Amino acid sequence: MEERRRFVWSVLMVLLLAMIAWGAVEGDAVPAVEGRKRNAYAAMMYMGTPRDYEFYVATRVMMRSLVKLKVDADLVVIASVDVPIEWVQTLRKEDGVKVVAVENLKNPYEQQKNFNVRFKLTLNKLYAWSLVDYDRVVMLDSDNLFLQKTDELFQCGQFCAVFINPCIFHTGLFVLQPSRDVFNDMLHELEVVRSNPDGADQGFLASYFPDLLDKPMFHPPVNGTKLDGTYRLPLGYQMDASYYCKHGYDLKLRWSIPCGPNSVITFPSAPWLKPWYWWSWPVLPLGLSWHEQRRENVGYGAELPVMLIQAAVYLGIIAVTRLARPNLSKLCYNRRPEKSLLFLHSILKVAVAWSLIATYTVPFFLIPRTVHPVLGWSVYLLGAAALASIAINSFLLSPLSVLTPWFGILGALGVMAFPWYSDGVVRALAVFAYSFCCAPVVWIQLVRMMGSLHMLLEREAFFPRLGETTLMSEFNKLY
Repeated sequence: MEERRRFVWSVLMVLLLAMIAWGAVEGDAVPAVEGRKRNAYAAMMYMGTPRDYEFYVATRVMMRSLVKLKVDADLVVIASVDVPIEWVQTLRKEDGVKVVAVENLKNPYEQQKNFNVRFKLTLNKLYAWSLVDYDRVVMLDSDNLFLQKTDELFQCGQFCAVFINPCIFHTGLFVLQPSRDVFNDMLHELEVVRSNPDGADQGFLASYFPDLLDKPMFHPPVNGTKLDGTYRLPLGYQMDASYYCKHGYDLKLRWSIPCGPNSVITFPSAPWLKPWYWWSWPVLPLGLSWHEQRRENVGYGAELPVMLIQAAVYLGIIAVTRLARPNLSKLCYNRRPEKSLLFLHSILKVAVAWSLIATYTVPFFLIPRTVHPVLGWSVYLLGAAALASIAINSFLLSPLSVLTPWFGILGALGVMAFPWYSDGVVRALAVFAYSFCCAPVVWIQLVRMMGSLHMLLEREAFFPRLGETTLMSEFNKLY
């Protein structure tokens, strides 16, 4: 009866997923904009990292969001020549983006001790100074989330950036005046290996513009004129997602952004907690806002078929393991008398442990990384339940013991996603309290499961199941 209810629940969940995905397949195509604007929003793309596709998707979502905001500027992607032609055509035809093909700049800082290989090609960002057809360029990283139009940035001077660190400005968004002379000078500085603390674009630009911290704050003139010189941008143009939430206060200290408009949110956190990864929510509450922009602008057509296939396979596993329960258990408890009970017990304990690890890890790595979090977590839980059914029916384990981590994960998602916390401190305390209470329950259930496995083996050793005959039982009959 319990398995039947679980099966019905799984079917309902998949139907719900299909309904969610139906509205999130593809965004509307963006018509190409004729002519050239005076200013541009630019991003860069290059190949050679394990996350190339994820950044391609992120770039598309950001560009589409700018189109939706009706910005008065061209959209430009500085793409290395090895970017797949299919991606380039999609950016041009579907997203209305102008793609500029460039050769990768050689990074002279690769031998530095603190060099991170994932920043090897970020110096391609310097190509923004070569876009001399534009008066001003706003250079962007792909992990920016725009809350409103920021065209006033084109009034800033020759270089403007935000200090989200007290002493070092952030290069996830900065304004520049393109100049062939400046670009050539930067290339020369690379040749002479100018001082660069991190070997990436941020360290190079911080070294190239060392006095930006002493410059005045940018305030756009009301008459629309462009300023000269260098300026600091207000923090509202690069709000760290760790400190901000859509209700106007941050998730840690509950403070509002005091200077400038709250226009752009950035995600400069660990690379595996970028907003496009399905597991980043609800750890990062604003990840859901990013996916809402993707759903409205680009859709999930590339990932949807994979998710539906996985859901169907998981449902099939649940059904088959339930029907094949007797045969599966025989595979695990088909003993031979010459085998030591202690040896058999050790082997089965290892098998159970590995099956539990696989139950909660394999579905995680099979899900496409950039699906919607609701879809990703739902299929993950369905996959974990399906693999758990294999362990339950093969080893005759207690369903409650095997599924306790499953319920723990579901509860943790609910605690983190709860939308009515007064501030981030309360949220963090709630997560800590839940973990503190949940961990002993999970441990107790695992201990009980191993104890029941030991008792089952002892019982099976002295009371074979009906229909089984062994050499030992024949010997006992003769005796």
